[in-house]
Amino acid sequence: MVQVMAPWIYDLSLDDTTFLMTSSFIIFTMQTGFGLLESGCVSLKNEVNIMVKNVADVVLGGLTYWIFGFGFSFGHGTYSNPFVAIGDFFLDYPIIYDPTEGPVFAAFLFQLSFATTATTIVSGAMAERCSFRAYCVFSFLNTIVYCVPAGWVWGEHGFLRKMGVVDIAGSGPVHLVGGTSAAVAAAMLGPRLGRYDLPRSLEPLSPGSPTNALMGLFMLWWGWLAFNSGSTFGTSGHKWKFSARAAVVTMLASFGGGVVGLSYSFLRRNRRFHVIDLINAVLGSLVSVTAGCYLYRPWEGLTIGAVGGTVACLMMPLWDRMRIDDPVGASSVHGCCGLWGLIAVGLFASDPQLLDTTRGESGLFHGGGWYLLGVQVLSAICYVTWSSLLTFILLWLIDKGIGLRMKPEEELLGADFVEHNILRPGAGLDRAFAALCDDFPLLCRSDAASLVGHNSGHELYLERMVAGRKEGVPPSRRSGDGEEESVALKIEDENGLPPA
Repeated sequence: MVQVMAPWIYDLSLDDTTFLMTSSFIIFTMQTGFGLLESGCVSLKNEVNIMVKNVADVVLGGLTYWIFGFGFSFGHGTYSNPFVAIGDFFLDYPIIYDPTEGPVFAAFLFQLSFATTATTIVSGAMAERCSFRAYCVFSFLNTIVYCVPAGWVWGEHGFLRKMGVVDIAGSGPVHLVGGTSAAVAAAMLGPRLGRYDLPRSLEPLSPGSPTNALMGLFMLWWGWLAFNSGSTFGTSGHKWKFSARAAVVTMLASFGGGVVGLSYSFLRRNRRFHVIDLINAVLGSLVSVTAGCYLYRPWEGLTIGAVGGTVACLMMPLWDRMRIDDPVGASSVHGCCGLWGLIAVGLFASDPQLLDTTRGESGLFHGGGWYLLGVQVLSAICYVTWSSLLTFILLWLIDKGIGLRMKPEEELLGADFVEHNILRPGAGLDRAFAALCDDFPLLCRSDAASLVGHNSGHELYLERMVAGRKEGVPPSRRSGDGEEESVALKIEDENGLPPA
């Protein structure tokens, strides 16, 4: 049986447990948002691949969180220490009546939704040039990057928690850790082929599907309300009041970021409204308000969100100046805005009094002195140091073992074709096939791929029907193995693809 080490996590009433589970289900839909956003920001020939990577994040990252992630964050054992908890691995519970069974599983589910979100942040920064096999290995191991610092601030053993660090919903362990890992991964992989040879190389590349990217924003926006409001861990006592405040402040922050995104794009891009600027400004504002969502007044949330949106918009071209190619801006949105979110607590947080969130401390602007700001900055240093070093080590080992980056010819053909055998009309592969088929004939075998949007069986049947009609063959006899290969090749030729 799981022993209760972190009472604040497991101290849940029936209503609290229901609220926490509902929040977990909503947070899980953020994976849809990440998938739509990231697939919308990459080229069409990599759209499916980035969605599959998001599936891998949930499956592999979720599995390792059950195996050891939850135990390293909240486990109970003899060897637990201020750096890492030890115990409760392979979380299980006897199938007997026990009043703590529901709260334990509800808390695990909620923390699992956070863990998979933290892992997904990195996938966008590695898009369009990372080997899928290498990414699966990284996704399987990346839980360790998140779960240890999560325990520092939320586990009863954690040294940052004991020092009074405040992070309600994860600006630090989720977003700053994920954003730092994204920056390290993008730097180690190097830029996409030809990325900084373009005349306007400091501008983001055209998104493959702006509509998908905007739909992803709305899905994340929706999920963020549960992310922040659910972090009160229930509605009993006075918690419901702060849950409602968290929702309102979160929305006000996103309004501030959205206004900044629209204004920035209008002024910088000749009175045009760039989709990526707007998306990342809104997301940056949401990241920024996450750490202290119910500790702020609405106008403070609006201000924090506006600053976060500004940080996201200004940092994206700065990363490109350093030739760190981050296709979706994860380093700016999650890393830089996560850092600002931690600092904002030290400046704007008020002591909620009815809850012990800040342990009586207030931010600098509310007369609380420098202590809370100091420990918040210290926590940021710890997160960045841990995530950058561990991410570098993991990716270096993966690179030495199976190779981290796709080969140039594979990158040019796109991961959808190379990794998943999917061809998409209009994805711009004709020139790549023409240039590469002589040197890489096996790689360019288009007959092994599925052409998206076409039913090859129907195409074959229609071709036989037409051929049989010309030859006067009855419909019942219009088939044969000998025709199948030639018809398939003819279909490929009609779609502008070379025959095998």
